[in-house]
Amino acid sequence: MKIFRLVLLLIIALLQLIIIHPAQALSDINGRQLFQQNCASCHIGGGNILVEQKTLTQSGLTEYLSNFNVDPIGAIISQVKNGKNAMPAFKDKLSGEQIFEVATYVFQQALKGWCKDCL
Repeated sequence: MKIFRLVLLLIIALLQLIIIHPAQALSDINGRQLFQQNCASCHIGGGNILVEQKTLTQSGLTEYLSNFNVDPIGAIISQVKNGKNAMPAFKDKLSGEQIFEVATYVFQQALKGWCKDCL
């Protein structure tokens, strides 16, 4: 059942990458911009300058975020909202919609493989 859910989520994510609705395209741009403004100083190119092994790659997110395999966007949202260890919480800095947009951007980049020379 867990594998079915994961496959279904991956199919949905891939379809979203292929068929981009104009509102989704704007959300993607916002997510990227929010990431650049709030996250890139520590997570440039999906890496982690503070804790090297805790990257934003798909394997890193799977290993370090509880529930990522069941609800990847929800797991990233929780991390962004609440922070953990060296990562600050953004729930008082970003709106719920902004947190969703940056979480979606991080998930999409993790699926595609982060570009090390770009954001």
